[in-house]
Parts: sequence; structure tokens; C-alpha cells
Amino acid sequence: MNGIKTKRQQAIEKHYKDLVGQFTPNHALAMNLVRAFLWGGAICTLGQCVSETGKTYLGLGQSETSAFTAIVMVFLGAFLTGLGQYDRIGKHAGAGSIVPITGFANSIVSAAMEFRREGLVLGVGARMFVIAGPVLVYGIGASVIVGVIAYLVGLF
Repeated sequence: MNGIKTKRQQAIEKHYKDLVGQFTPNHALAMNLVRAFLWGGAICTLGQCVSETGKTYLGLGQSETSAFTAIVMVFLGAFLTGLGQYDRIGKHAGAGSIVPITGFANSIVSAAMEFRREGLVLGVGARMFVIAGPVLVYGIGASVIVGVIAYLVGLF
């Protein structure tokens, strides 16, 4: 049968394609882009409000304001994940909910929550770093490479 399909094989392939078409969700790309942009912008605007609050009302310096903002946004992402609300936001926001730092907190907390039955060390602790580990490794690695390049450029 080298390369020749029987009528039965053709019928099966057609049926399969019909099933795939029936169950594949239709995505409105333009609407998904708008939602991601608006939700991501809203989350970043909230972060900017937290930053301005730290600067203006708490009198924090630049580095303290950055740390304060990161801590508050990570806490909000983790807290909303713990309440089960971040997933609901993610259904509407799409990629807009995973780009900011709150999305990173969500991915770590949701992985930890998923495996909490396995215990604090082997469940929560180990699974939490399944997500965080690669991000930290590549983030630290990239910062070292950029630092070395900046140092070498500064020499010349």
C-alpha cells in the first residue's frame, strides 16, 4: 500500500479532522490581544500606584520603593491565587495576567498548592521551585552575562 490510502483510511482522516474542528475553540485574536493589553496595563498601573504610594506617602527612596512595589505585587498575586481569584482573572486577561510579576507569583503559589498533599517539604517546597528554579537560574545567568559585557564595554 505504499502511499496509497484506502477509502476507509481517507474516511477516518476526514472524521478525525471534523472532530478536531468541532472541538478546537475559536479564538478571536484581536480581542485576546486587546484583553491582554488592557489587563496587563491595569496590573502594571496598580504596580505604579503602589510605587508612587511608597515614594510619596511612605517617603521611601528609589531602591526601597522598588523593593516595596515588588513585595506588594508578589503578595497580591500570591494572595489572589490562594483565594482562587487569579485564575478567574487569567481567564479574562489571557497573557496580560502572566507578564507582570504577579503572574510569576501565581505560577509559584499554584504549583505549591497543587502538591500540598504531598507534605511541606516534598510537596510544597519542592514543587514550588520547579517553576521558580529555571526563572531564577536564567535570570541570574543573564544578569551575570550582561554585567560582564557592561564591564568589558566600560574598559574600552
